[in-house]
Amino acid sequence: MQTVNTVVQLRAAIKKWRLAGESVAFVPTMGNLHAGHLKLVEAAKNYADRVVVSIFVNPTQFGVTEDFGSYPRTEAADQEKLASVNTDLVFLPSLEDMYAPGARTTVVVDGLSTVYCGASRPGHFVGVATVVCKLFNMVQPDVAVFGAKDFQQLIIIRTMVMDLNIPVDIIGVETAREESGLAMSSRNSYLSEPERVTAAKVYQVLCRARTSVLAGNQSLKEIEIDSMFFLHKSGFHPEYFNICRSSDLKKADADDRELVILTAAKLGKTRLIDNIQFTR
Repeated sequence: MQTVNTVVQLRAAIKKWRLAGESVAFVPTMGNLHAGHLKLVEAAKNYADRVVVSIFVNPTQFGVTEDFGSYPRTEAADQEKLASVNTDLVFLPSLEDMYAPGARTTVVVDGLSTVYCGASRPGHFVGVATVVCKLFNMVQPDVAVFGAKDFQQLIIIRTMVMDLNIPVDIIGVETAREESGLAMSSRNSYLSEPERVTAAKVYQVLCRARTSVLAGNQSLKEIEIDSMFFLHKSGFHPEYFNICRSSDLKKADADDRELVILTAAKLGKTRLIDNIQFTR
């Protein structure tokens, strides 16, 4: 496994692969890797000859009161994990490589960036779209692989790629879960042991809501309200619980068939997000 720190080194390595006729898959991460990230790398291998993984804690997607300073940096352990699944190249750029002094250009995906997580984290998805667009320009992959746990992010990236004619196929990989059903996340390390038990109820309420939708005995609005109440009485501070069309995240109505239920809730100091996709 090769590790590089500059765009010049990155492009030199990829150029050799291209000259050999090899295709490239890309997995962008912020490090503090877990089994879910490694699942993305394994999936990427099915789509290309070579796999590049980036590790960069992106400051522009953190709000002023969020955990940028305390976000876990575990680069040595991350590289060991990536080597164990035969990653071809790890890109570890500096802040200076990612953002030139005085950089003023951002990427905004209108509408999708200001709802759900975007409403409670103003500017978050502008930071995400901008850094992913920059990484796509640096790596120039054929395929990029993202986890479906961040479903709103996945839809935003797909929209950006389509709108800007970026020649990369976006692959979403099913959420990796712990045995309890808790979605794997780098921020799960913030949870205490009792909180981890409670946190599993997020997936439980998603499954229960899906069952209610498929049964058709309640309105979608009633299901959303009941689910918010369940989270609240279970000890969470729920931000939203919405039943949406999976194609564009608009609120679902009775005629929609391809659905996703999105939720976000705080448990103690930890913000948890999750979703469940299904067809009715």
